[in-house]
Amino acid sequence: MNKTAVFVSLAGVLALTALVLGLPPSPFSAPPEDSHGASAVGHHGPLNLQSRAETSGALKMTARLSHPYIPPGPAELFATVDVIGMEVPGARRLPVNLALVIDRSTSMRGYKLQQARQAARHLVGQLREDDWLAIVHYGSDVRGLGGLPATPDNRERMLQYIEGIWDDGGTNISAGLQEGRAQVRASECTGCVKRIILLSDGQPTEGLTEDADLSALVRDIRTGGITVSAIGVGTDFNEDLMQGFAELGAGAYGFLEDAAQLGPLFQKDLQQASTSVARDVALSFTLPQGVRLEEVLGYRVQQEGRRVTVRLPDFSSGQRERVVARLTVEDAREGRPVHVTEVALSFRNLPDNGPVIHGVDLGARVTPRLEEVHARRDKEATVYATRALSAKNLTLAAEALREGRKEEAKGYVARNQKLFEQAGEVATPSAVAADLAEQRELLQDYEQAEDSSAVDTAVKRSKSKSLKSFGRLGSTY
Repeated sequence: MNKTAVFVSLAGVLALTALVLGLPPSPFSAPPEDSHGASAVGHHGPLNLQSRAETSGALKMTARLSHPYIPPGPAELFATVDVIGMEVPGARRLPVNLALVIDRSTSMRGYKLQQARQAARHLVGQLREDDWLAIVHYGSDVRGLGGLPATPDNRERMLQYIEGIWDDGGTNISAGLQEGRAQVRASECTGCVKRIILLSDGQPTEGLTEDADLSALVRDIRTGGITVSAIGVGTDFNEDLMQGFAELGAGAYGFLEDAAQLGPLFQKDLQQASTSVARDVALSFTLPQGVRLEEVLGYRVQQEGRRVTVRLPDFSSGQRERVVARLTVEDAREGRPVHVTEVALSFRNLPDNGPVIHGVDLGARVTPRLEEVHARRDKEATVYATRALSAKNLTLAAEALREGRKEEAKGYVARNQKLFEQAGEVATPSAVAADLAEQRELLQDYEQAEDSSAVDTAVKRSKSKSLKSFGRLGSTY
């Protein structure tokens, strides 16, 4: 077994064992009920030892430490940050400037392309007259119907165009994306939310074929103000590449085993675009001396000095995303509060595009009383951190299964079951019942994965599940 993989799995088991037994340094503790309402004072003013919510503009941020009481010496903590798109009473639905980019390569022949056409027709029926839609389809070459406002006459034209999409050629994803960008740019939709929905069932075989080149293209599209969502159908597409498109494009990722599910997914993405409340969303952790950020579980990060930044997707009304970061306090001293991290959320409000910043300092108290460290555990934080740890194992399990190491893959899932059972001892069994059920289903998938198609399906299910467990709750379909 891969040594790194063993370490990750054992680290998760040890962390949760410490949690259940109350051994320091435990990564999970409850926010204190401070009868005096007092806050410790650290390097940057008041430190919050309780869950802290900040709301202004379109987003609400709730930040807390899993372990606001820590023992002296080195200690590991988790910072959990939830970001929610606010419901805006009476807000007008934003018009969208959308490019639907459909794979029509020969692998889409028959049922999949038939369902893609049906879903596209359904999407046209959901548009309002102030929305714009371009329809792009690609095989070896790329063709398209330029962006048009969705008036009754134009909707009829769109429906007729959709009927003429037939399978042909290879999979030139880059040409499809470039044409989608060109059509969105050429639109006269003023004040609209700009979005590309990419659909593919296969690997890129023509045009740009290297992951790095395609990712750079999506990053450039996003820099131009266009969001990219990526939907993979079947078992042959590159899920890591498509997930990367959604992350770099600040959109959503969807995995569909059955193309018949395309209609609801197109509708969901349209709903997210039309109820957008914030874009250019970034979450940062600024660390004082003596604190290390070990990892942000499941997210790409950018680090500049003592600041680590995570880019989040565009937010729609009601959308929730969660970020879990693992930190280490190197040398906590009894009798002094510890400033652990400053958390800042920056974004642009829609539709006025005005900048907004939320910020809060998080700190911990130091106590030699291990019973106090143990007693103040946070049940929800326990579950959130366990899910993030399990997602890391699940990603490793998927790779092991893909490479033919089925027993190793099943071992990761079995470890996750133990993690959730231990978390249930802290948070109550009902709090993790759904998580355990999902792990049992995944284990059954692995047991039954006898051919390449079943393996690919199980891998994609695992990786999609891991995204949600890491905290990509609203941006994973």
